[in-house]
Amino acid sequence: MKLQVQPKLIIHGGAGSSLHGKGGVEAVRQALYQVVEEVYSLLASGANASEAVVLGCQLLEDNPRFNAGTGSVLQSDGQIRMSASLMDGTLRRFSGVINVSRVKNPIQLAQFLQTSPDRVLSDYGSAELARELQIPSYNALTDLRLQEWIQERQDNFKSTMAGVVAEPELVESSNAGRGTIGVVALDTYGRLAAGTSTGGKGFERIGRVSDSAMPAGNYATTKAAVSCTGIGEDIIDECLAAKIVVRVTDGMSLQEAMQRSFAEADDNQRDFGAIALDATGAIAWGKTSQVLLAAYHDGYKLGDTLELPVATNVGSIVNPD
Repeated sequence: MKLQVQPKLIIHGGAGSSLHGKGGVEAVRQALYQVVEEVYSLLASGANASEAVVLGCQLLEDNPRFNAGTGSVLQSDGQIRMSASLMDGTLRRFSGVINVSRVKNPIQLAQFLQTSPDRVLSDYGSAELARELQIPSYNALTDLRLQEWIQERQDNFKSTMAGVVAEPELVESSNAGRGTIGVVALDTYGRLAAGTSTGGKGFERIGRVSDSAMPAGNYATTKAAVSCTGIGEDIIDECLAAKIVVRVTDGMSLQEAMQRSFAEADDNQRDFGAIALDATGAIAWGKTSQVLLAAYHDGYKLGDTLELPVATNVGSIVNPD
């Protein structure tokens, strides 16, 4: 058995437009820190990385502030369809659900599928799995998301999309298409895992598939793990999560892999963010959007990316152990 290492954790609640007002920033920070503290406590007790990732995703899915689980945005037909995935870096195993409805925690289905021979299910298959597992039917709709959809319908779906943070006073402009939650963890035995969950783009064409249930948006190996957020199509076009992890696996440091990947994204005018950990315990994040709603625990203290300068694309913390 490996010697124990200091666990590390980073989570995100989306990427998008600037937060304004001290109250807005502090409300988001408090929401993220509560999740970080609970999940890090689980990691410190010896839980494996995948268990910690699932708990973190569940907590974020349950917070209507974020576009995942409760608080998911509505699609063009007024329905909620959610996607989520989990990747265990030690097992090199990816699982997920695409456009599932009427469940509280899509990440729970992704977790079950880790041990299934069929590991990624679409809408009908996901619904059937939920019935088999006797997961209670759940309505994730919030009043705010309904009002957003009604307003968009009145405007013939021409106005900007709903906020990545589901409180009007917290966003300057609306960007539900950038809304996702994600968790990346390193456990006490050096195992890595990543999970990502989303309510989708908001007002999208029925059947659209996000990056959140693809290796483009969520990927992990024994070397590194990444969860992405932002415009799903941009993440898919860059194959962002897998690209970063492969670069680390090929010998780049995590910081170098993030810097090169986000430099390419800038050149291609992409709009997204990502959080990452590597096997040494280094923590990293990157963004081409104005803001990345991320928070982390480096083994000693909490930190976040909420008030980084807009021009700051990549940040990292080298393992302080």
